[in-house]
Amino acid sequence: MAGSNNTSNKELPLEQREELLKVLKARFDKNMDRHSDLEWANVQAKLEANPDKLWSLYEMEKTEGEPDVVGYDTQSGEYTFYDCSKESPKGRRSICYDLEALESRKQHKPENNAIDMAAGMGVELLTEDQYRELQKLGNFDLKTSSWVQTPDQIRKLGGAIFCDRRYDTVFVYHNGADSYYAARGFRGSLKV
Repeated sequence: MAGSNNTSNKELPLEQREELLKVLKARFDKNMDRHSDLEWANVQAKLEANPDKLWSLYEMEKTEGEPDVVGYDTQSGEYTFYDCSKESPKGRRSICYDLEALESRKQHKPENNAIDMAAGMGVELLTEDQYRELQKLGNFDLKTSSWVQTPDQIRKLGGAIFCDRRYDTVFVYHNGADSYYAARGFRGSLKV
């Protein structure tokens, strides 16, 4: 999957599509505080018109990201989904930041990297600002951490940044981009 970002023509079989829509609707209804002014019928219509985006949401769901609607842009008409799992998604942990970092490791290489995994799923890593927006909706990453998009000047020097929440505060940290930990993954963002 590394290096792949072609999600066009990715469509779920009818049964998987229907099951995913049920899961997403139940999560939407249970967490109305994340999107109190939005209606599920409109979200579902948008998803059904964009099967490749529904496929990406399926990828987010199967890696335990628990995607949910966190916003709507009236200008573009797009809904924004973030991974809203309490901790960094289990199916995306123990990965370094990007392919360059992965290839630079001489030994004990992780199986994948955050940037390529996200691209393969058709999503983007949250930015630091998006991560802070997410934290206004609840308490996330109390035991884990999540890679976020890293500014070029930091990445060029070999680093990458990640965030978590401790002591009721969101922290931004740095690490070598080639580092990986069992408790660090990434959270994705998808516009539909």
